[in-house]
Amino acid sequence: MRLRKLIEHFGSIDAMLGVSVGELQRVSGVGPKVAEAVFRARDGDAVEHEIARASECGARIVCLADEDYPKPLLHIPDPPTCLYVRGRLEATDGLAIAIVGTRRCSHYAREQALRFGELLAGAGFTIVSGFARGVDGYAHEGALRAGGRTIAVLGNGLSEIYPEEHADLAERVVESGAIVSELPMDVAPDSKNFPGRNRIIAGLSMGVLVVEAGRGSGALITAEAATDYNREVFAIPGAVDRPELTAGSNGLIRDGAAKLVTCLEDILDELKDVGELMARGAPKEDERGVVREGGDGALLRVLTAQQRAVFDAVVSGAEDVDAVCEASGADAASVMTALTSLQIRGLVRQLPGNRFVRR
Repeated sequence: MRLRKLIEHFGSIDAMLGVSVGELQRVSGVGPKVAEAVFRARDGDAVEHEIARASECGARIVCLADEDYPKPLLHIPDPPTCLYVRGRLEATDGLAIAIVGTRRCSHYAREQALRFGELLAGAGFTIVSGFARGVDGYAHEGALRAGGRTIAVLGNGLSEIYPEEHADLAERVVESGAIVSELPMDVAPDSKNFPGRNRIIAGLSMGVLVVEAGRGSGALITAEAATDYNREVFAIPGAVDRPELTAGSNGLIRDGAAKLVTCLEDILDELKDVGELMARGAPKEDERGVVREGGDGALLRVLTAQQRAVFDAVVSGAEDVDAVCEASGADAASVMTALTSLQIRGLVRQLPGNRFVRR
C-alpha cells in the first residue's frame, strides 16, 4: 500500500526512483528508513539478481501490469506488487475457493478437507490454500485427487519448500496449478509473514471455507480478510467438546460471520449468481453490427470435453438428465457434475422439475 502511494504521488515507478530521499519522505507513511531503502533500490544489480534467482528455481515474476496477473487480486486494496510463480496461472483460476484450517487437525478435519477439496475441484473450482501442514495440505491433495487445479500460497520465498515433507506435493501442485509467493526468492519461513500470505489466499478466492480452527488460528485471519474483501465465508461445524480445535470455526458460525456448510450444495447455493456475473462479458455488436465473441465464447474455450458435450446436449434441446445422458453419451453422475460446473459458469440454468436450459 505504501508503494501504491509512492507511485500515485510521483506518477510512475521510474519517476519514484528518480527523486531524492527528502522528496520521498514527503509522501505520507514514508519515513527515513523506507525512503533510504527506496533510494538504494536504484541499484539494478539487485533486480537482476532476483530475476536470476527466480529463473534458477523454475519460477517467474508476474507484476501488477502483466496480462496473467490474477484478476481477483486487482480488486483488493493491498494487492501484491508482484507474485513469484512456479507452475501456471490461468484465467479460470478466477473461479476459486480457498480451504483453510488448523495445522494440527483432527482426523475428521482431514477427511473433510480431502472431501471438499475433491468435490469443489470436481465442480470446476480452483482450490487455493496455504500449503501448511494439516488442513491446507489435505485440501491440495483433495483437488489433485479430482484431477483439478490448485494454487498454494507460501509464506516464504520459492527457493525453499516449507514444510519440507511437502516436497513431493509441491511438484504435483506445480503440474496441476501453481505455487506462488509475494516474497523475494530467499526469504525464509517466518510466522510474521503468514498474515500477509493469508490475505492473498482470501484475495484469490470467491469464498473461504474454514474446515477447523481453534481460537487464534491463522485460518481466522484468512476469514477476516475474506469478509473485508467482500468474499463469502463458509465453515464446517466441529466437535463442541474440542474447543482447542473448533472454537474459532464454530464461533464464526455462531456469530453469523460464516455460513454453515455440510455438503457441496451449501456452497453452490451461495454462489449461484457467480456464473451469471462471469458471463456478463456477453457477445456485443461493434459499430458495424458485427457480433464479437464475448462471455459464452470465452467460457466455452475452457470447458472440458465432457462439459462441452453436456452443454451441446442442453443447447440441442435435451432438458432432463436422462435426455442429456443419451445425447452426450455420459453417465448420470458425470452429467450432474458437468451441469453443476456449467451452472457455476453461467452457461446453464436449472428450471423447476430438474430441467436444464441454456442461460
